Amino acid sequence: MRIQKATAKYEAWLGKRINILEEDLELKHVHMAEDPFPFLRATFYRWAQVWPDVCPELAKAPHVLAVGDLHVENFGTWRDVEGRLIWGVNDFDETYPMAYTNDLVRLAVSAHLAIAANHLALKTEDACTMVLEGYREGLKAGGQAFVLEENHHWLREAATGVLRDPVNFWKKMDSLPTVKGDVPKSARKAMESLLPESGLTYRVAHRVAGLGSLGRERYVALTQWRHGKIAREAKALLPSACVWANKGKGWTRIFYEDIITGAVRVMDPFVHLRGRWIVRRLAPLCSRIELSAVPKKREEARLLRAMGFETANVHLARRKAVKAVRRDLARRKPDWLHSAVKEMIKVVLKDWEEWREAWRER
Repeated sequence: MRIQKATAKYEAWLGKRINILEEDLELKHVHMAEDPFPFLRATFYRWAQVWPDVCPELAKAPHVLAVGDLHVENFGTWRDVEGRLIWGVNDFDETYPMAYTNDLVRLAVSAHLAIAANHLALKTEDACTMVLEGYREGLKAGGQAFVLEENHHWLREAATGVLRDPVNFWKKMDSLPTVKGDVPKSARKAMESLLPESGLTYRVAHRVAGLGSLGRERYVALTQWRHGKIAREAKALLPSACVWANKGKGWTRIFYEDIITGAVRVMDPFVHLRGRWIVRRLAPLCSRIELSAVPKKREEARLLRAMGFETANVHLARRKAVKAVRRDLARRKPDWLHSAVKEMIKVVLKDWEEWREAWRER
């Protein structure tokens, strides 16, 4: 199945389950044609479809509760209940029981494509090594949350770049257009459940963010509280694209809260599943980190190692699978990840080239 047909089928499946915002979906299609890196980020549904065929042996590896749509820009920061700054995986929309190898291969593929697009200055041959080293270390340690207070000063500096400055952040929030028309009552109720007081008057804005979720409803409640600005977001959620790729076979429920409550990490107290909405606090240091927002002077090899370690933190949500994962890792050849990455990159680039050509002909 070609990428155009796969996309049409997936979006038809999506449209039967949530309200599609056509203008945002069109923007997603535009970004998909720009470069292989945003194409990868926007097309997890395609990855879920082709991954078992391209890497059949890896797809049969021990299963964990996987992130699914893991990539180098799916990491961010938040504040825990103690007000400490925490770093880790930021989005679990596509979480699904999958082989642990899926997340490692996809993360490494994204690193290679980011390097090719000059978003990372790391050598490509080092990317797989760093991801795998970090993952092994994480499993061996039994996981360890990235608390950026007394420890990980280098990561704290990388996570607090000028583009995440409060002035810039709230200027961007204030510029969001007010939603025209009705806002679903369930979305309002979800956002209100996270506000510090009941009865606050707020403006509901439309936010365009991410790539994989473009086209879904995404609302932001903006208001003032105790002489300062606050924001709460509600994003429409549905089961992972793996359900579509598996043609409805297997699990069909949403695993978002399963993974964030089970992983070895410090939870964000403002992230919750409320019905069909995933709701969270938005703040200058409570959001996803784009590579463009990270200072140019950064330890990129160390950053990829940390991403591998955090992947282990997440996979530890299913602790019973860890022994099987470690045994499987131990028997693999040293270059297994690099070999798989090369194969998946070929598929991604082929799909992207087909999409780009078809888009140019429109």
